[in-house]
Amino acid sequence: MQYRNDRYGKPVSLLGYGCMRFTKEGGRIDIDKAEKEVMAAIKGGVNYLDTAYIYPGSEAAVGEILRRNHCREQVCVATKLPQYYVKSKGAIDRYFLEQLKRLQTDYIDYYLMHMLTDVTAWNKLKQLGIEEWISRKKQEGSIRNLGFSFHGNTEMFLQILDAYDWDFCQIQYNYMDEHTQAGKKGLLAAAERGIPVIIMEPLRGGKLVDLLPDKAKKLIAGHPKKWSPAEWGLRWLWQQPEVTSVLSGMNSMEMLEENMRIASEVQAGEFEEDDFALIEQVKQEIHNTLKVGCTGCGYCMQCPKKIDISGAFRCYNHMYTEGKGSGRHEYLQTVCLQKDFADVGSCVECGKCEEICPQHLEIRKKLKEADKNLLPWYYKIGLKAVKKMGFLG
Repeated sequence: MQYRNDRYGKPVSLLGYGCMRFTKEGGRIDIDKAEKEVMAAIKGGVNYLDTAYIYPGSEAAVGEILRRNHCREQVCVATKLPQYYVKSKGAIDRYFLEQLKRLQTDYIDYYLMHMLTDVTAWNKLKQLGIEEWISRKKQEGSIRNLGFSFHGNTEMFLQILDAYDWDFCQIQYNYMDEHTQAGKKGLLAAAERGIPVIIMEPLRGGKLVDLLPDKAKKLIAGHPKKWSPAEWGLRWLWQQPEVTSVLSGMNSMEMLEENMRIASEVQAGEFEEDDFALIEQVKQEIHNTLKVGCTGCGYCMQCPKKIDISGAFRCYNHMYTEGKGSGRHEYLQTVCLQKDFADVGSCVECGKCEEICPQHLEIRKKLKEADKNLLPWYYKIGLKAVKKMGFLG
């Protein structure tokens, strides 16, 4: 494993463990499986674990794994204040203390203001006394580094970057988002200020691996370096020296081992002209097919009607990368045939999903479009028959 330093010279592993995508069984995290994978990562040199208050069961799972293995001091734990829920000064402390309890620790190495999208959100926190609160927590040692995670446009990122003396930041960045969200401009701006940058969604929630168009897959397979799609995406990031660490939501030993291998081999500045050319070709093929820029982060899953929004978008994109029949089959199998399936018709257009969507998608509009394409009338008739016969339990 290789390392790059944080703002104060502490080594941070190039590969960080994103703990949002732990394997679940029956709606609950498979703690034993997650433990094996996390401990294998720690043994391999990964020392940065990323979680958040709103990742269901994640903080508690991380805390339990570290307790079981007596290795809290071996790793840096990063978690996030759900600032969008904070309405009072007292709420800040309540959330923080709850997070400490879940994580079974008395300090957080890297604490983030979760999902700042504009400077207004930070200013509201300032009015509640967040700066004084942070200062107290740092003095008592319960917060070691203070940062923010960001989803928004480049100019807003730059404003937030200058709004406080941040220790680090976390941005969505990959070769498809090179010039969107914080983008390359934001990455370089943070580096110029000496602020380490943690990368999330390096493969767009797996879209740059599993949902690549066939033509893009052929381009990658035909390249003499024979790197996998995941390896191309990760190396594109790590070859940029401004990137401190890249988070990967690893939930298999195969994925973990591949990522650790790449993180031990990659070198800053290693890309050659033909490597950049391949990435540009792949990007063009993706642009030719993608229907919805959803990363599958799951934030919209707080839908009051329990509509599987990210599932619908994933399958909708699947229709145009793997074929219409394949995408529709995936939708029926993984979304519609759930016992508690809620169709788009149950949407009340409340807009809560759009308020919290990191990609700022027109979810209500795109959801209707997706449903129309994924469930043509004859599919809907078949689905109703299946339900009527009681096959869904």
